[in-house]
Amino acid sequence: MAHKGDRVPTRRQFLVLSSTAALTSLLSETPASAAEAAQPYASYWHPATILDWDPSTDRDARYNRSTVPLAKRVVPARPANAHAHTGEARVQALVAYAPTSNNPAQGSLDMNYYATNYWQYIDELVFWGGSASEGLILAPNPTVTDAAHRNGVRVIGNVFLPPTAYGGQLQWVRDFVRREGDRFPVADKMIQVARHHGFDGWFLNQETAGGDAQLAGDMRDFIVYLKKSGLRVIWYDAMTNTGSVSWQNALTSRNQMFFEQSDEMFLNFWWSASGLQNSANLARQLGRSPYDLASGVDVEANGYNTSVGWASVFPEGKPHTTSLGFYRPEWTFKSAAGPADFYARDNRFWVGPNGDPSNTTTTAAWKGVAHYITELTPITSLPFVTNFNTGHGRKFAVNGTVRSSQAWNNLSLQDVLPTWRWSVKGTGTKVVPSLDWDEPYDGGTALKITGTPASANDVRLFATSLRLTGNSQFEIVHRTGTGPSRLQAVLRIGTTEKVLDLGGISGAWRRSVFPLGEHADATLTEIALRVLPGGPVTALIGRIGVTDPVMTPPAAPANVRVEQVSRTDVTTVSARLTWTRSPGSVRQYRVYKWTGSERIFLGGTANDAYFVPAIPLTSGETAQIEIETVSEAFDVSPPARVSVTGTP
Repeated sequence: MAHKGDRVPTRRQFLVLSSTAALTSLLSETPASAAEAAQPYASYWHPATILDWDPSTDRDARYNRSTVPLAKRVVPARPANAHAHTGEARVQALVAYAPTSNNPAQGSLDMNYYATNYWQYIDELVFWGGSASEGLILAPNPTVTDAAHRNGVRVIGNVFLPPTAYGGQLQWVRDFVRREGDRFPVADKMIQVARHHGFDGWFLNQETAGGDAQLAGDMRDFIVYLKKSGLRVIWYDAMTNTGSVSWQNALTSRNQMFFEQSDEMFLNFWWSASGLQNSANLARQLGRSPYDLASGVDVEANGYNTSVGWASVFPEGKPHTTSLGFYRPEWTFKSAAGPADFYARDNRFWVGPNGDPSNTTTTAAWKGVAHYITELTPITSLPFVTNFNTGHGRKFAVNGTVRSSQAWNNLSLQDVLPTWRWSVKGTGTKVVPSLDWDEPYDGGTALKITGTPASANDVRLFATSLRLTGNSQFEIVHRTGTGPSRLQAVLRIGTTEKVLDLGGISGAWRRSVFPLGEHADATLTEIALRVLPGGPVTALIGRIGVTDPVMTPPAAPANVRVEQVSRTDVTTVSARLTWTRSPGSVRQYRVYKWTGSERIFLGGTANDAYFVPAIPLTSGETAQIEIETVSEAFDVSPPARVSVTGTP
């Protein structure tokens, strides 16, 4: 992507290429071990190599599938911020989670990862990356797609045709749009990849110079062909109708033909107020919404310290001009000193310096996305259960017992997180909510509330749209240590509040269940926690759920197979496992080692194939591996078992 003053590849492109070269050099000097050969990686190709891709022969293909359907999202009954607009501007986020190559498909044993948290403000996630030396066509990790879809966010694969100065070749562009009769072979493969991997469309970033009008016409026809499949197509403002690369920073007659055939266009970063207004006007003349245009904002270097012409995109007292496109919002992670700093920066980026989406009044130029964009909630059907799992952690707990002390990341296991972070209503000194990695109940994180409230504090957590039944119940798991909790759950059902007292000292984790059958056919629209005054409070909330309990647990996975075992060191092996999916709705599968006295958590996935990166196993030892099905309500099946033997 071009930056102001550039007519050559950007610093971002240089960084991708240089880091790739260093990694390639390192790998060329280090023979690949059996364990490295076993590790499945995210998929990427050049235009010629994607033609040879076949999921039946790609040994990583099964491990790269997302199986989580795209959730429906709605506007909350009571949005947090009166200044934000509903139904106008949307937000695209272009995120590079990892280098193009050697990107583990299903997470890894490291907490340091950009665990995207603020899905409620994002409409589409573009899986950014690509380089001349590695690959130009990138399919998203299934973990990213799983988390995004659970939150109702579409995920878009990326095509990066780079400038010639940094390795781009015009022949690659010609190969990309090559025809065979009335077909585009590369487009056919991109459709096959998206359907197999389970994501929603493609972002086309063509920055290779030297093209002509014929090539531009071929690219337009390619888009038309690709869109017929039902996939979404986002065009980046670079190539023009003459085939040249010339960033317009607006919708103009020179890039109009690409926009007309695409679902959306990402406008380059050098836009002006008049340029955006003219773009919006032209979009309307073409019978299109101006919100199909995303005004690009490059935050890779400076995050929320970036200078942005907010008034051009979001004029005060008027409808939004266009949508917004963030380039590299993972700055909040890349620039952070550690997980706590990352979460603080991420909160400020999306919510603003006050840390409260309902209060974005500030003299700071960066007021947070919540100041302009109304949050959306995917909590629209029963059951809804969250353990506040952010998708990475220092340990992993199951039902209050730590089953692994190994750091990890895996966005497939991420829960739907609080809609409002953080909105605390009350007078005087207030409690402080946070996400805690030290004492999780299930997964890697719990909700923590601390402080000495001067008045009753309402911590607004989840916007919902849940039609209750005669069997519905609310459940909450919490603990308060040695002090009284003074906690109440507050459910907003229709126009009334239902207050549920959670009792006094809990000590250990305590599960409380409240029937909601008297509210059958009513709609639950909000879940909050009320903290009563009277002294210091330290409370951990491990689970919140609204379910219709079932008597029959989910079925165990069938036909479990060990596809490959590879030794990583003298005490550890890795393994590829596959199985047949259980019938019905499945939240995830969890994999354990059974030692005869305890279960050790090894990982999890929503898929029917999982790479276990580390099983404690000495040479000659045989381990029993257990795989259980976890339903959306976190009911658990009996385990399916398979043996793994550590070979010399």
